[in-house]
Amino acid sequence: MKNKKKSAGILYMGTYPPRECGIATFTKDLAKAMNEKFNLGTKSRILAINNDETSIYNYPGEVIFQVNDTDVQGYIEIAKKINETKNIKLINIQHEFGIFGGKYGNHLLPFLETLSKPVVTTFHTVLPNPKPELKRIVNKIAEKSRCIIVMTHCAVEILRKDYGLTAKDIVVIPHGIPSVPFDSRMKQKKKIGYEDRLILSSFGMMNPGKGYEYVIESLPKVIGRFPSLLYLIIGETHPVVRKQEGERYRNLLEGKVKELGLGKYVKFYNKYVTMSEIIDYLKATDVYVFSSTDPNQIVSGTLSYAMGCGRVVVSTPTLHAKEAVDPKRGILLDEFNNPKLFADTIIKLLSKPSMRNAMEENAYSYTRHMTWPNVALSYLKVFERYIDVSEKYEKLPKIKLKHMITLTDDFGIIQFADHAKPDPSSGYCLDDNARAMIVCSMYYNIFRSDLTLNLINIYLDFLQYVHPI
Repeated sequence: MKNKKKSAGILYMGTYPPRECGIATFTKDLAKAMNEKFNLGTKSRILAINNDETSIYNYPGEVIFQVNDTDVQGYIEIAKKINETKNIKLINIQHEFGIFGGKYGNHLLPFLETLSKPVVTTFHTVLPNPKPELKRIVNKIAEKSRCIIVMTHCAVEILRKDYGLTAKDIVVIPHGIPSVPFDSRMKQKKKIGYEDRLILSSFGMMNPGKGYEYVIESLPKVIGRFPSLLYLIIGETHPVVRKQEGERYRNLLEGKVKELGLGKYVKFYNKYVTMSEIIDYLKATDVYVFSSTDPNQIVSGTLSYAMGCGRVVVSTPTLHAKEAVDPKRGILLDEFNNPKLFADTIIKLLSKPSMRNAMEENAYSYTRHMTWPNVALSYLKVFERYIDVSEKYEKLPKIKLKHMITLTDDFGIIQFADHAKPDPSSGYCLDDNARAMIVCSMYYNIFRSDLTLNLINIYLDFLQYVHPI
C-alpha cells in the first residue's frame, strides 16, 4: 500500500473573510482552488491579518492563526508557532503594503526574520520609482522569500529595474478568475430586472481612486444617443476609507448624479458583493468601465473578472490595463480623468454591436489561462520547487454530462462547438457518436440514469443510419 505522507501543508497569510477586503477574497479563492484541485495531504490553512487590536472577526475553521497588524511581538510569536507546527511546510504571503502595519508594512519583517520555513510572497502591488525606505523593505522581503510571484509582466520589469531584484527569482501568475460559461447577457438582464436597458457597469470596493465621477460626467452625452442606458456602480465603500473619511466620496458621486439629473440612469448597489452577485452583474453588462485614476495600478481583480466573463472593457491606461486590454479585447484610453473621452469611446462601442461582440469573444478566450484551476496549478508548480509535493493526488472532477447533452439533438451529437455553444453547421461525425454512446453506457452502469438511456438510443439510431448493419 502506498504511503500517503502529509508532505505539503501550505499556510496562506493575508486578510481573510469575513474581513471585507480584496486581498481577503483572493486569499480565500486561492486556498479554495488548491483544495479543490489537489489532495496535498493537509488542507490549506490560513494565517489571518486583523485590522488593529480593536477588530474581531468570526473566522471559519481553516484560519488556525491570527495576528493584529499593529502587534510586532505578535508577528514574532506566530512565526515561532509556525516553526513548531510540523505539517506546515511552506508559507505563501499575500502581500499588500497597507495590511501589515508600520511604514510600508514593515511589521512583516520581524515575522520573516523569525520564520525558518520556506516563504513564497505574492506581491499585489509593485510601486515604481520607490523611495529608499520602500526599496529597502521590498528588498528585505525578497531576500527572505524563496520566490516572488507577481501578476503582470510589467511588475517583473519594475522589480528588476527599480529594485534591483533578479528576474529569475520572479514568477508571473495572473490574478485568478472564476470559471464561468460565455452566457447570453439578456438572460442575466432579466434575472436582475433590467432587460430593457443598455448596461454600463463598474464594481469594486469604493474609494476616491476609482474615478467614477468622470464616468458620471460623461453620461449626458452618451444618454443623448442611447436613452435606455443605465450605469451600475456596484460595491460598498472600503472599510478603511469609511473609517477615515466616512462616505465622503459616495456622497460626492450621488451629488453629481443629482446635479446632472441622472437619477434614472445611475444606480448604486451599496453592498459588499458576493462572487455570484458580481458574476450576475458582469454577465448582464454591455460595456464594463474601468476608470481607475492610478497609473501605477499593477493589478486589478475587477478588470480580470470582467474580461473573464467575456465583457468588453473601456479602461484608463493603468499598468495592468496596458498589458491586458488591446484593440481586439477592448479599448484602452489615452489618458485619465477625461469625461469626453469616456463618452466618445462608450458611444463608439454601443454603436457597433458586431465589433463589441468580437471583442467579447476575444476577451473571454484570452482569460482562459486565468481561471482558478489553472492558477492553482501554476502555484503548485512554484511550491514544488521548495517542498515535497509528490503526493499531490490531483483530484478528478465530478462526472457531468451537461455539455454532452447540450451538444446532442434528436439526430445525434454535433461535431463542434463555439466555446460552449453548439455549432450545427459543423455537422455530425460517426466516431463522435460512437464515443458518446460508450460514455453514456459506462455512465449508466455506474449511476443507472434513465437520461443516459435516452441518449444511448439517439446515438444508436445515428450509428444505424450512417452504417446500417
